[in-house]
Amino acid sequence: MLAYRIPLLVLCCIIAVPVQAQRTAKPVLHGRHWVAITGKPLGATAGAMMFARGGNAVDAACAMLGATSTMWDVLSWGGETQALIYDPNQKKVLGINALGVAPTGGTTEFFKDQELNYPPEYGPLAAVTPGTPGGLMVMLAEYGTLSLKDVLEPSIQMAEGYPIERSAARSIESHAERIAEWPYSESVFLPNREDENRAPREGQIFVQSDLAETLRKLVQAESTALEAGKSRKEAIYAAYDRFYRGDIAEELVRGTQEQGGLITMEDLDRWQVYIEEPVVTDYKGIQVYKLTSWVQGPVMLQALNMLENVDLQGMGYNSTRYIHLLYQVMNMVFADRDFYYGDPYFPPAEPMEGLLSKDYAKARLETINWEANDPKAKPGDPYPFQGEENPYLHYLEEWSADTEDGYGSNVSYESDFYAGTTSIQAADAEGWVVSITPSGGWIPAVIAGESGIGLSQRMQSFVLDPAENPYNLPEPGKRPRATLTPGMALKDGLPYLSFAVQGGDSQDQNLLQFFLNIVEFDMNVQEAVEAANINSFQMRGSFGEHEIRSGRLLLHNGVPDWVRRELRDMNYALTFSSRTSGPITAIEFDRKHGTMWGGASDHGDDYGIAW
Repeated sequence: MLAYRIPLLVLCCIIAVPVQAQRTAKPVLHGRHWVAITGKPLGATAGAMMFARGGNAVDAACAMLGATSTMWDVLSWGGETQALIYDPNQKKVLGINALGVAPTGGTTEFFKDQELNYPPEYGPLAAVTPGTPGGLMVMLAEYGTLSLKDVLEPSIQMAEGYPIERSAARSIESHAERIAEWPYSESVFLPNREDENRAPREGQIFVQSDLAETLRKLVQAESTALEAGKSRKEAIYAAYDRFYRGDIAEELVRGTQEQGGLITMEDLDRWQVYIEEPVVTDYKGIQVYKLTSWVQGPVMLQALNMLENVDLQGMGYNSTRYIHLLYQVMNMVFADRDFYYGDPYFPPAEPMEGLLSKDYAKARLETINWEANDPKAKPGDPYPFQGEENPYLHYLEEWSADTEDGYGSNVSYESDFYAGTTSIQAADAEGWVVSITPSGGWIPAVIAGESGIGLSQRMQSFVLDPAENPYNLPEPGKRPRATLTPGMALKDGLPYLSFAVQGGDSQDQNLLQFFLNIVEFDMNVQEAVEAANINSFQMRGSFGEHEIRSGRLLLHNGVPDWVRRELRDMNYALTFSSRTSGPITAIEFDRKHGTMWGGASDHGDDYGIAW
């Protein structure tokens, strides 16, 4: 009997393991009518308020965008907005490009004359033009149903005073010395003038009276236009004009230039939101959508094109071989990002056709060293895969993979790598789906005069050396190549997944693994957002001094000793953390039952509400 009992005991243990693994720190959100998820509980509440008023997912997403910007949830009103929207009427995915641009005078020569390696990380010269107000108003006008007054009501109430959360209060405290350099920022962020620690305390009512007045002016512009007989859409665009061409713009420009910034009235007037076609690839019958080369989104599509040629399930989730493959693939596609991505509205034209070619993916996959990490992974040459010659081979041949030692680490590097952003997910029973990764204007931000608008620091994502990236050099009106990267996937022509994450250069690394967790390893959406991921640091950072850490690999604390040994033998510099999933937010669509499953990871304050 003993011989039969031992296999039975082993079988019970095997069965028990996945049951244990199913447990998550947060429950799945189940909704039949709508789902609203974002980086803060109060932000999710703002989205729920719009649904309660009869709004659609676009209305809810816009309210969440405004609320989180008001809360400085690692962004502000002067930041940038990147979105994917599924329009059930057109039955297609649309891209929203509301990234700010380099201002007049913001040229390569200007920053080189100041003996800088990159545009500054902080301060008025780090600022691009505000994009989030325009992005919000264009999305609302074109695809929403509620008024701007309805959608901005939560933001106005919060600007008039809300109990500040711990993360924002601590961020203000840690940056108090720098904030004090800018008078308008100092007056907003450091209200406790009689205390040695002038930053607000957790739970203290945080007041932004100038911002509240600016938002009320937008509502006033809408109301005046409606009273004059304008349509709902025309009235929202009247508010848009007041922000970018009227008295709000004048104060923003005055306050920026007073503090040494470059933004002009002409810069704001010429800037525009683009409604554009996203890029897409097919992964085993699933159409995955990303914004194009002005952000890093296409790297996930490039990676999927490579990985579809490999038996990932056979390797096993987070096995040594699986981790090694992901790391090598990510390094190659991020090297392509670092050299080839830039603003597609400015020449030279990025070789996106070649980069997303399935044949290019196979050719890159064949170069993987399966025995050891390649610390000198370089960009490939996608031009032959779109029938052209590469005009920058001379730069490519000189392209350096020289890096810092993988074990090198400092607080500044870590914060730069994971800098910025929140994420927003919204969906409704009518079929509207919205995925947004807004960012910019995080603490410490320069507030532009009495507008209350904190300016984005995105200029730092440009490079100044064409040998590093000839597509991403600053010039007035041009968008820097940003990290922000919402995602969406369709299956059988209908929404299947909507997903986004904050975290700078780690974003598409985490989203790639989230997607594979669901598609290849049969996790539900909450399991997938909480699952242990890996992070590579072997790409050029998009912030600060754009550093690299060759061979550095972040693993979860629970990775077994034998996997650690095998990876070290393959020339990896290992670091560990209890949280490696990133603060992912996502919605999965259950077509069998006609419901929506929402997920918000256990990293940070990300929160969702469903009905």
